[in-house]
This record gives sequence, C-alpha cells and structure tokens, in this order.
Amino acid sequence: MKPKEDTDDHAANELTDQNSLDISPWLVNATQLPQQISPQQIKQISPSALAYLGDAIYELYVRMFYLWPQQRLENYHRSVVDQVRAETQAIHLRLLTPYLRSNELEIVRRGRNSATSRHKRLNPEIYQQATSLETLVGYLYLTDYPRLTELLQKLPLEK
Repeated sequence: MKPKEDTDDHAANELTDQNSLDISPWLVNATQLPQQISPQQIKQISPSALAYLGDAIYELYVRMFYLWPQQRLENYHRSVVDQVRAETQAIHLRLLTPYLRSNELEIVRRGRNSATSRHKRLNPEIYQQATSLETLVGYLYLTDYPRLTELLQKLPLEK
C-alpha cells in the first residue's frame, strides 16, 4: 500500500495536469467537418455570418476552459457569461491586436464595419470590437485552425 503522502502528491499532480489541459484539441477543426468550404466560398461569407460562427466557437472554447475543475452549473454559467459578454470580448480583441497579421487585421476591420445594429446597453464601439473578435474567430476557424488556437490561448481566462 502506498503511503498517504505519495497518494496526496499524485492527486495534486493529477489535478494540476487537469487544470492545465490544452482545450484546443476539443474543438472540432473545420477541416474535419463533413462539408468542406472552399477558400472561394469563404471569401463570399459575410462578416456578419463569420461573426455568427465565431460567436459559437468562442463560447464553446470558453465553456470548455471552465469545464474543469467541476463546479455547479450556476458557477459555470457565471464564469462563461463574464467572458463572452461584449465588454470582455472587446478587451480580448485589444489584447490580441498586437499579435494579429495584416490579413487578420483586415478581417477585424470588416467585422467592425459590419456591426451596424444599435445595441441599447452598449457603447457602439464596444459592440463593434466584440463583433470584430467574433468575425476573426469565425474566419480563422474556417481558414487557419492552428492560428485560431494560438490566438485563443493568449486570452487571459482565469479560473
């Protein structure tokens, strides 16, 4: 039988390993989807549609991040909502901007320009930045999945 100290150390190491899991492989890579979208088709997708997709991918990434350690559903929900709200997305976009390539900055610009609806509770600039981030996430999900995971891993998500 193992001494209690060894068991406790093993459990602590296992917990550390689980907390530092790389969650990016848990997202489905767009190249693995049953229906492939050609580069020409991707160019025809509107920034709003890319943002629609990016919103779902971004939220899935955040949900996967908070999945461990296990919590009550209310805690999951609160943590995820704090990260996927427009104000936090705008902050995340500003943090990622120095790392963006010229083609990615162009996608961000297109996303910002497509955010025309007037949200009652938000400053229009915040809404535009959040939409820009979602547009970028949707675009990279379809075109450069490794780059998407590289950028998402730079986000300062905290447990």
